[in-house]
Amino acid sequence: MIATAGHVDHGKSTLVKALTGAEPDRLEEERRRGLSIELGYVWTTLPEAGEVAFVDVPGHEKFLRTMLAGVGPVPAVLLVVAADDPWMPQAAEHLAALDALGVSHGVVAVTRSDLADPAPMLARAREEVARTSLRHAQVLAVSAATGAGLDELRTALAALLGRMPAQDPGTDVRIWADRAFHARGAGTVVTGTLPAGTVRVGDRLATGDGTVRVRGVQALGTQRDQVSGVARVALNVVADDKVEIERDTVLVTPDAWHFTTSVDVRVVGDGALPEHPVLHIGATSMQVRARRFDDAHARLTLDRALPLRIGDRALLRDPGTRELWGVRVLDPSPPALRRRGASARRAQVLADLDDRPSLASELERRGVAPADLLRRIGVPVPAEADEWLVGDRARRLIAERMVAVVKAYDDQHPLEPGMALPALARALRLPSPELVGRLMPQELRLEQGRVTATAPRIGLPDAIERGVAAVETDLAQEPFAAPTADRLRELGLHHKAIAVAARAGRLLDLGDGIVLLPDAASRAAAWLSEIPQPFTTSEARQRLGTSRRVALPLLAHLDRAGLTTRHADDRRSTTGHRVAGGA
Repeated sequence: MIATAGHVDHGKSTLVKALTGAEPDRLEEERRRGLSIELGYVWTTLPEAGEVAFVDVPGHEKFLRTMLAGVGPVPAVLLVVAADDPWMPQAAEHLAALDALGVSHGVVAVTRSDLADPAPMLARAREEVARTSLRHAQVLAVSAATGAGLDELRTALAALLGRMPAQDPGTDVRIWADRAFHARGAGTVVTGTLPAGTVRVGDRLATGDGTVRVRGVQALGTQRDQVSGVARVALNVVADDKVEIERDTVLVTPDAWHFTTSVDVRVVGDGALPEHPVLHIGATSMQVRARRFDDAHARLTLDRALPLRIGDRALLRDPGTRELWGVRVLDPSPPALRRRGASARRAQVLADLDDRPSLASELERRGVAPADLLRRIGVPVPAEADEWLVGDRARRLIAERMVAVVKAYDDQHPLEPGMALPALARALRLPSPELVGRLMPQELRLEQGRVTATAPRIGLPDAIERGVAAVETDLAQEPFAAPTADRLRELGLHHKAIAVAARAGRLLDLGDGIVLLPDAASRAAAWLSEIPQPFTTSEARQRLGTSRRVALPLLAHLDRAGLTTRHADDRRSTTGHRVAGGA
């Protein structure tokens, strides 16, 4: 696909008609006035290049917006200047726009070579394009009236298209609509350039406000089942109730693009950028608010969300002076700027970025980022990647911070150490508790949903140590005569203190305020194995010399530990399992 560019009345439409045999001026007013007002498009077949579409754009200064809508999504250009005219303002303006957009694939045609010697304009055109992204463009003299040079032009255009990189038919679709109208018997029709990807009949495309269903696809005047980019397409679409299709609508693959109203960019061009320039991207234009960070970087705030990716190229235009600046999208999902000096710091960050998306670069800068967002802004992310991705530097910093936070929490809560996963995630400002487990260093351990220090505690707090020592004395002669609730309170062993001692292996906590020494289970199993089997609860209570209050939870614990077997008649038998030290 090739777009034309050049000054009004320099023969763009006439040259396109000579190349294709078709009239690109579609409107009656265009034919009456002899100039292009809206975008026109026609097509032909070029040797060794196949079918080629031409987007014919207006050259009059009043229709610069329409011109930019035509060249914005198109990767190659045919710049047309007349041999019988001087170098004109719109030719310079169009060339400046192409240079700002970074268009490097093009051919320059010096038309009307039958009316004047083309040599001076050939030299001037070469001089002008040499300073731009079109510096390698071939410059040819042609005449649409006599046909001179047309074969050479066709050959140059075919060679140009042959040098252009092939587009991926499987990539995400984004179509900037340059026309939207109602066709009798068909309904809504949208036209635009498909830069890459594939559109099929039956596809659903998103607009940011909802979705549309593609009912028909046309390319080069022919109905197709599917079309792959680069291509000029007309789509017959059926929209959801809430979706309004109009010029400037953008149609994209659903759930594949990040719609944003804030974007950080690199600005290429001289002069002071106005506070409210007009943004031209694809076939869309809108006034935006520009916040300069430095001479080369700015944040643009948009009136409505657009699907943007890293590396997108656009234009900023001062509607008063018509001055142009090129734009390279660096971050379509930038952070909020709230602190003093944030603009200067942001400029330093952006200065180190280029417009080629890199996963390593994004993670180094963002620290923690959702994989889905990175994919939507154009970063290559492996299909098997986790939901949240973490950069290497962020991983180290989070691990260090996690150790400090957990140790501080444990110090402040000695009787109940260990932070719950959600609380730790909030303390570390992590977006998901799942990340805590992934990023937890070896110094920490996760038990029952809480993170605590892995190093075992040495000893117990003094108050708890004194209480446990008293229990050990109480149970020395009668190991199953558990202390009463009053005795535990007297010793300062409330439920948190008991839990701490149990985790340290100094007490066996049977619940409901019943505690024994840690070897009570193995000793009980050994004592019970000496009485006739099976035995009743009463017989067990008598052998252990304890009360029913202690015997019931102790027997239940022995059952769970596999040291006894409970029978259907509620009697039990020991299983012969003994723990070392329990005699």
